[in-house]
Amino acid sequence: MIHNVLSIKFRIMIMNKIYFFLKITIIYLLFTTVTFSVKDDYFDEGKTLFEKNEFDESKFFFEKDIVFNPKNERSYLYLAKIFRNKDNEKEQEINLNNVLLLNPQNDEAIYMLTLLKIKQSNYSEAEELLEKFNIVCKSFCSKESEMRTKLDKLIPENVKNNN
Repeated sequence: MIHNVLSIKFRIMIMNKIYFFLKITIIYLLFTTVTFSVKDDYFDEGKTLFEKNEFDESKFFFEKDIVFNPKNERSYLYLAKIFRNKDNEKEQEINLNNVLLLNPQNDEAIYMLTLLKIKQSNYSEAEELLEKFNIVCKSFCSKESEMRTKLDKLIPENVKNNN
């Protein structure tokens, strides 16, 4: 009789532990599913607003996306595009450098940063970026000649004649 009571108590204890573990697992799965969908929603909403030229509103969503997903290079890239449209070179450069820290092969970020360096008349950095661009370009390869032309305009005539 005592053996049966202990056996029943042991079974109940095991069942309670299994039940608790299942509750925790279900709560965790629900939480992570909601969190992942929220992360995607911030970026998608920001991109939609950006395409409508609503830059201030889209900036808010990209920044929110970065809070939940700090390694999302796409949010940094769109922030750089927003700051380019607002002529804020400092913030544009910061965000482009963040993209390149996360993905040094991002050809669009290299392209945008090269154009920014050309605009700032920073010949040496623009030249380095252009060389890097030639190595990694995938979707923006056709832009290389455009950047080369702009970069050549930075070179003073006396330097061109000496070469």
